[in-house]
Parts: sequence; structure tokens; C-alpha cells
Amino acid sequence: MPSTAARLTHSTTSQRPAAAQRHLIICLCIAPRALRANDLQIMDTPLLDEHKIAGATLASYHGCTLPEFFTTFADEYRAAREAVAIFDTNWHTIVELTGPDRVRYLNAIVSNDVKTLGEGRGTLALLLNPQGHILAELEIYALQDKLLVLSHASVRERTVATLDKFIIMDDVTLSDVTEQFGSFAIEGPRAGTVIAEACGLSLEGFSEHVFAEVQIDGVACHLIRHSHFGLPGAEIIAPREHLRLLWKNLRASVSAQHGAAIGMRALNSLRLEAGIPWFPDDFNDTVIPHEAALEVTHISFTKGCYTGQEIVERVRSRGQVNRRRVRLKISTVEPPAVLTRLYAANAEDKTAEPKEIGIITSSEFSPAANAAIGMAYVRREYNSPSSILDFNGGTAEVLEGT
Repeated sequence: MPSTAARLTHSTTSQRPAAAQRHLIICLCIAPRALRANDLQIMDTPLLDEHKIAGATLASYHGCTLPEFFTTFADEYRAAREAVAIFDTNWHTIVELTGPDRVRYLNAIVSNDVKTLGEGRGTLALLLNPQGHILAELEIYALQDKLLVLSHASVRERTVATLDKFIIMDDVTLSDVTEQFGSFAIEGPRAGTVIAEACGLSLEGFSEHVFAEVQIDGVACHLIRHSHFGLPGAEIIAPREHLRLLWKNLRASVSAQHGAAIGMRALNSLRLEAGIPWFPDDFNDTVIPHEAALEVTHISFTKGCYTGQEIVERVRSRGQVNRRRVRLKISTVEPPAVLTRLYAANAEDKTAEPKEIGIITSSEFSPAANAAIGMAYVRREYNSPSSILDFNGGTAEVLEGT
């Protein structure tokens, strides 16, 4: 999803001189590569025509063409912080699992505990390869007769194929229903008012990733209590043929609460302020969960075996990784480009060769910080809170907590 992930250009190491190839290999040992342009499978949001009518600026994010701006960054950010925002979340791949073995089957291949999910409950999980690298981030929700799994359009084909390939003797049916559904979210201080007026459901008392079946404008929808940037909010999943009507009506309700539709630039800033990482920007198949600082939110250490568990347990017992995702406050107002290299600060000897120790994976201007903020992978010797790192054009301070 970034203005980041979407705008990468593809090049091959075979086109580089030998010295440059060696430099690339060294860099990849320090930090993950971002997904290349030809790794992404770009699709259009089903709300594309509505966004064009609204005059939105469009760009590719997370494998989907989505709004970058509707009006201005400042107005959209303010609306989300002070009132309520509505935003397009059609970067999802949506999969359903049915059949009596669905829970046992999925529990055996993902990183978090699916067996203990009660009906109407959800959890975050990771789909790993045997080496422990992150193939996909999943949101898993338990319905009465199926499991609903949300992942990312940028890795749709691989995710569906991986989820499907281990179904051999299990009584499980996997259906990719991405083309049948669409989604958007409502979040901010007044989101509860908009949701209550739309479907009569109160967000108060709902914990994160609680799931409900609701009617909005006569349309049966899935409503998920989900915060994309740390404020009260919900995501709505509905049949594609009704999505434009729902968006139009709920956008009017948001406007009545002095809110606004926001694009991905404002959303990126808001989620970075909340410390929420995005797949595939801030973690992907080049890192393992402990490097990405996802072990608390996406992993169960008591659930039993799953693909990649051996690596996850080995890293936990070792107690540390050589690099880790951190949050940054940056000395400049202009956010550094994705893949900007970070170097060890060397105040004593300015003539010494800079030592590369990390790389920025995402960044955006933060009105709250009055500076750019971001996320990066940094070697453990340099990633403690308050550490100052150099980059070409400024410095970055490591913030506490990931």
C-alpha cells in the first residue's frame, strides 16, 4: 500500500556491474527488499468510478488502484483526527473456507490460534514458508458456517495457492471470493455515531476484530471492528454490486459529522503515527516475524505445529535477531524515499567511510510530530530508542516501541 510499494521500478542484478551486485547482496543482508513492480498484481477498486466522479487523485497502493487524495492532505488528516474519515480498503484478497475440517486445517498452517476463535471473533496471523519468511498477513474471522480470510491483493495468487495446496485429505473447500465483495472503512472520534445511524450497532464495548452481520440500506454486510490508525472504527465488507451505493450514502453521513473521505497519503501518515506496519511495505517475504516485530500481535506460542514454526521457536529461544523493524522520527519535513539507506552516525571522524546499518521501508509527513516519520529495519547494535542514524539529507531518531 504505499505511495511507496506501488511506484517501485524493476531492475535485475544481471544488468548491474559486479561491484554493484556485491553491494546489493550486502544491503539485503541488512534489510528487506521492497516488492518490485512486477511482483504486484494491480487491480482496480470497485469504487473507482465513484472516486473519479469525486475528482480524486489515484495511484497504485498494495496491489490496487486507490485514491491518493480527495482534497488536500491537511484537510483529510484533520477530518480523520477531529471528526471521522471514510476510506477505500479494497487492497484485500478475500477467501472463504467451508467444510467440517476448515478450522483444524487452517490452524495447522498459520501462525496464530484459529481453534479458540469463537463465532464472531477474529485474529491476525501470518502465512509463513518453511524458512519462517512471511508470505502473507491474514485476518481470520470465524462465522457460523465458514472462515473468512482477508489478505492482500499484491500477493493474491500466491496466497490462495499456498492456502489451497495442503488441502489433500481434509474436508475443506476454499473459495476465492475477491471478485464478489468490496470494502471500505470508517474511523475517527465520530465513527461510532456514523455506524450507529447506519445499522444500529454500537462500537462501544466491541473489541478489535469482533465481527457482526448487519443490514445497511437493506444490504447484508459484514462489519468488523477494526482500527487502521488507532481510533474507533469499523470496516464494512459488502457485495460488489451494492458497494457504490453504500459508499455514497455513508460518505454523506460522514460529511454530516464534519468528516471527509481520505486518501492513502493521509491514511499512511495516520497509521505511522499509530505505529501500525503495512504489508508488503514494512514486512514481506524477505523477513521473519521477530525481525518485523510481529511476534506479539500475529503469533501464538502455545497452539502447536504450523508451517515455519521451527524457525519461529528457534529465534524465540535464541532471544534476539540481527535486525528489527523500528519507528523513526526524521529530522526533515519531506519524507525520505522508500529504500533510503541509514548509516551509523560518526560524529568523531567525518572522514570515515559511512557504515550502512539499515533501510527505510515507509515514511510520511506527520502533523503531530511536525516532521516526517517512518519505519525502518536497523541492525540491533543501533536500534535502541533515542539512537540517531544518518541518511543522505538528514538524521533519524529511533523511537521507543514497535
